Amino acid sequence: KVQIEAMRASHRSAASNSRASPLLNFASGAFCRMASSVRRSLLVLAAFAAPLAEAKVQIEAMRHDIQQITMSNFDGIISKFRDSAVSSLWFFKDDNKADIAFLDEYNKVAGDLKGMAKVCAISCTDFPVFCDKQGVKETPSVMIYPTNPMPAFKFEGKLEAKALAGKVSRFFPDFSTKLTQENIDTFVTTDPSKPKVLLFSNKKTPPTIWKALSSETVFRRTVKFGFIVEEDKELIEKFKIKKFPTVLMQRGSKAEIKELYKGEMTFTGLKDWVNLHSESGMGDKVQGAGGGKEESVEEAKPWLVQEVPELTAKSQSDVCFKGEGLCVIYLKDGAMTPAETDMLTGLSKKFTSQLSDRGAKMKWMWMNVKVEGEYKKLFEPAVFPSAVVFNPHKRLRFAMMDHGEDSSIKADEQSLTKLMDKVLGGDARFKMVAGQKLPGWAQRAAPVAGGKKSEL
Repeated sequence: KVQIEAMRASHRSAASNSRASPLLNFASGAFCRMASSVRRSLLVLAAFAAPLAEAKVQIEAMRHDIQQITMSNFDGIISKFRDSAVSSLWFFKDDNKADIAFLDEYNKVAGDLKGMAKVCAISCTDFPVFCDKQGVKETPSVMIYPTNPMPAFKFEGKLEAKALAGKVSRFFPDFSTKLTQENIDTFVTTDPSKPKVLLFSNKKTPPTIWKALSSETVFRRTVKFGFIVEEDKELIEKFKIKKFPTVLMQRGSKAEIKELYKGEMTFTGLKDWVNLHSESGMGDKVQGAGGGKEESVEEAKPWLVQEVPELTAKSQSDVCFKGEGLCVIYLKDGAMTPAETDMLTGLSKKFTSQLSDRGAKMKWMWMNVKVEGEYKKLFEPAVFPSAVVFNPHKRLRFAMMDHGEDSSIKADEQSLTKLMDKVLGGDARFKMVAGQKLPGWAQRAAPVAGGKKSEL
């Protein structure tokens, strides 16, 4: 009986527990979930609180383009290069919130001007004495160091990448030459050992990259940079430029090698490409007599790259009187027009092609007999323009074009073709130069080398 009563009590207890268990289970689960949520919140807060407690300016070589310097190497990195390089220096305090926020913005400046300027930073936490000597009262503060003799100054504009980069790049010196129809031939033939790099642009002034390339320490001595605007139609047509910007390099003793740049228009890409043909020590300057003006070691010879060069005292050896072939000289009593240049260029190419298999050579040129008066007396043309074919070998002699009985025939494409046919057919009458001595050449004033400098 006792056992039966104990069993009944046990069943009643079990039934009571089974009815209460859902409430207990629910309460237990809610508590666990709340504890888990609190734990996650605490972890998140801890994750945010730790960096805030430890936040500081950290310039890392693998992540940033900024060059961090110290008080001891300031002179070796910035002061030493003031003659050739533009620099900026950010003064910061490691734990200053404004400096921490400025880090990424300043790094954009370093990225934009990479290789073109020295974008540096120094910690005033580590070097407070140096910062005090530089007059830094608060940070962030940026000093800009232009090339000498311009003094360093504090940047007073907005501490934003665009404004700061623009201010720094404004001080890049421009050693490029603005090229025109008047100075292009002199430019590409002066100093044959120096490659000539030309930028054809739809901008009015050289861009930052071009100024930085022209003022780069090695390139200043070894490469010449030219700038040509889209509005100069004659030069654009001469170089057959179809798009802008286009970069072209000419090199060789007669500027006969032409190479287009096909890479990205970045400072680094252009610098690496130009550097392939730049050699340190080339193109040095020498002092004139008495320590005066610097002069180029290698004299300009623009006639070497001209389709129809002018025959003068300086050009005569290269153009006509030395080397093989006969000289076709177009005679003008004044300057030659672009239309005449085009006509003579076409005839030159036509007869060069026809004579290529015959071993004969014709060199085309023109002469201003208004200047070269002695040659006007020698040739005595009946009318202008005129032309002669000059044989400078062994016995000096020349064949004059036929102007007709009434001197009504002037030199043009048709009459010049007839003259050439006569010479090549052996029917031309050559006249000997009296005394077998060339007349004297006119003495001309030397042109200004390099042409006008482009404005910054």
